[in-house]
Amino acid sequence: MENIVIRVAQPSDLAAVADLRWRWVAENGNSPDPAPVERDEFVRHFVAWAKENASSHRCMVLVRDTTIIGMAWLAVLHRVPAPHALNRASGDLQCVYVIPEARDTGLGGRLIEATLAAAHELGLERVTVHSSPRAIPAYARHGFEPSTRLLHAHVARTTSYP
Repeated sequence: MENIVIRVAQPSDLAAVADLRWRWVAENGNSPDPAPVERDEFVRHFVAWAKENASSHRCMVLVRDTTIIGMAWLAVLHRVPAPHALNRASGDLQCVYVIPEARDTGLGGRLIEATLAAAHELGLERVTVHSSPRAIPAYARHGFEPSTRLLHAHVARTTSYP
């Protein structure tokens, strides 16, 4: 049996996580060809971003032996206080990715479960996810369901966010 561990990413893991993000975007054709930045520059930027945003974005990694083969990010958003709950927060599950050769083995589901467990430990009210059509059944198996109250709007971006 494989030695599989799911754990919180450590600072030393961030370059490998950045590489997974690069692979995911390339795999899904979500970036211009060629990419506007070189891979090494992206990795440096990603690692710096992850360190700067560690308080609001938590990364879980899926590790086989000593190799990171998957990731999931939990973005935590503090919400406006209410009389019944002074400290409120919700989460958004982002960038769930497992390398292609490890898919359809249940590992992605284990990664989702671990991330939801982290959200529970943080006391989050809810967790949302924006999914590809292929992954919707996996999220549904782990308790995600459509909501008639959660809406979103696409906002056109003309410049990069600061």
